[in-house]
Amino acid sequence: MTSQKRSALEMTNSSSPITSLPQDTTIIADDNRPPPLSGRQRGNFQTLLSRSSPFANETGSLPIGEFDTSVTVGGAQQSAINAKILVVGAGGLGCEILKDLAMSCAVRDIVVIDLDTIDVTNLNRQFLFRSKDVGHSKAEVAAKFINERCPWMNVVPYHGKIQDKDADFYRQFKVVISGLDNVEARRWLNGMINNLVEFDQDGDPNPETIIPLVDGGTEGFSGQSRLILPRITSCFECSLDAFAPTAAVPLCTIAETPRIPEHCIAYAYVLQWAKEFPERKLDTDSPSDMKWVYEKALERANQFGIGGVTYMLTMGVVKNIIPAVASTNAIVSAVCVNEAMKVLSFCSQSLNTYMMYMGSEGIHSHTFIYEQKSTCPVCTTHVHRLALSPSTTLNALLQQLCEGEFRLKSPSVTSSSKTLYMRKPAALEKATKGNLDKPMKELIDSGEELTITDPVFHDTSLQLVVTFE
Repeated sequence: MTSQKRSALEMTNSSSPITSLPQDTTIIADDNRPPPLSGRQRGNFQTLLSRSSPFANETGSLPIGEFDTSVTVGGAQQSAINAKILVVGAGGLGCEILKDLAMSCAVRDIVVIDLDTIDVTNLNRQFLFRSKDVGHSKAEVAAKFINERCPWMNVVPYHGKIQDKDADFYRQFKVVISGLDNVEARRWLNGMINNLVEFDQDGDPNPETIIPLVDGGTEGFSGQSRLILPRITSCFECSLDAFAPTAAVPLCTIAETPRIPEHCIAYAYVLQWAKEFPERKLDTDSPSDMKWVYEKALERANQFGIGGVTYMLTMGVVKNIIPAVASTNAIVSAVCVNEAMKVLSFCSQSLNTYMMYMGSEGIHSHTFIYEQKSTCPVCTTHVHRLALSPSTTLNALLQQLCEGEFRLKSPSVTSSSKTLYMRKPAALEKATKGNLDKPMKELIDSGEELTITDPVFHDTSLQLVVTFE
């Protein structure tokens, strides 16, 4: 039989979806890329779904659905293929997640969103990128690579912040897999997914509005993966205590007696940037801005005889990036995608709810149930109570909310009768700014309930009853 010759680019641009390639097809790769994989090379998800299992989803400690091989071959497989999955982050963990999803042969439609551009330091572990991609969008390059290498896939990229997308954007997905590298973004995403849940007249969550969130994270040779069923299991905010807050360094130390590389970097981006560019905020995603901070930090370090200031360390300090190791990313991403497949097909027991991997101690991991926090401001409706001195100012209260257990960033406060302080819009902030220095006894009555909003919670509000001691 005559061999059919088609380029990878031609197949990628084809209007009809390609789920497998004929056995006699010869692939001509473009741009020196390896040819797309054949159906034989990537296996078949139907094989797994056609076999009965003693470990079906309904037999686990967190049952989500019932696995039935008599209907699953056509049902669950089709459900998985038709499902649209969101991958948040296209970095070290995100690249592995995209690869695993493509090779699972279970899903076709994926959306990937990431704000970052490719830096040369990414190339040692983020394997979807090449030297020529430096400076380009991570999401766009990763999507292009997967689509060309795996022509049965349809990966759509978005270059931007996750906060720029509204609730309707997130509602379209069956599963969300997070490969974010910072805590604050994970808090925001967790709040958004939990806010999408709707309740019936009895106060029970509507299953159709529950979008499972699979959260993965790595730090050096350690990693974790967890399954979050919004409003049913614990959420990311429930485990916030497990993440140590960033230690504050006194400005006098940064300005006068730096001792470690991090002090020099902080001096550059906290003090020198504001002095040099008073009208412009530092863009931590701008290579030119980060280069400026690195160079100023290096000058500061040389002045005080401090070694160790590197561009990578500068990025880590400024952006609070969690370090990553390629092997850890590979293991954690595999667990994340495995859980996503279970949620879509019910073919095995779902993780309940947390998996820890400790690579520095050998090939070892364990799972446990991370219990829901009864006072969680995101996944519960708990009303918090706080006793204050009547002379405590509103500004002191906001500071306590930022430094205490809630770790808020930019809180705004309203009472049942008026707005005490609102950060946006600018006109309202100006009108309520005068309340910051007023004692609470002049603003509210003892026992009054306040509504606290903050960007880290998305649209969720914190209910706080303040009493005077």
